[in-house]
Amino acid sequence: MFLQIEHFLTAAEVDSVRELARQTRFIDGRSSNPHNPTKRSLIPDPTDPHAQRAGQLALGAFQRSEMARNFVVPRRIAVPQVVRYGAGMGYGAHVDAAFMTLGQQRLRSDVSCTVFLGDPDSYEGGELVIYLGSQQVRIKGKAGEAVFYPSTTLHEVAPVTSGERLVMITFIESQIVAAAEREVLFRLNEVRVREAETMDPVNRLRLKAAAENLLRMWARL
Repeated sequence: MFLQIEHFLTAAEVDSVRELARQTRFIDGRSSNPHNPTKRSLIPDPTDPHAQRAGQLALGAFQRSEMARNFVVPRRIAVPQVVRYGAGMGYGAHVDAAFMTLGQQRLRSDVSCTVFLGDPDSYEGGELVIYLGSQQVRIKGKAGEAVFYPSTTLHEVAPVTSGERLVMITFIESQIVAAAEREVLFRLNEVRVREAETMDPVNRLRLKAAAENLLRMWARL
């Protein structure tokens, strides 16, 4: 299961991140994964202050998005990183690494996230391709739109044929390790929110109690 959220970043936030990206010093993306020759992108110099400011700005969107929090049930979130793909760049089919460095600790990647920053008409190609069994879901989001999907999912970035693809990516360690359990909780909360005005109060309470007890059973703090 994956989730798309439009306007995850506001228009003003998108403009701010774009401006910070223009001032950021980028390096070869293979420096973070030298063993995958299909990774052709540009990532920020980790010490660049503009990149750090952009990441902190995007973290604020996670803090205010109840839908995102309900979907990922976050324990820890890696600071989002701006990634650039120019013409001829892309990232072949892969599964994200199980563990990533987060300061002095390691973060287990349970959920991956891509936030689109560019106008989809400003570049050709560059779709996020998510493999679901024998099917391929191709996503080219609007500026400010976020896509969340299990980090265990096979996915790729299709080659950019013209223009530039500008996105932010991050990885989330969830309190709920199993994707199927996260989906059950998300669906229960989704029904409760959508039917709040019409559902019998007793049944709404029962539904909330079921969701809370499942969270208690499955969460790893």
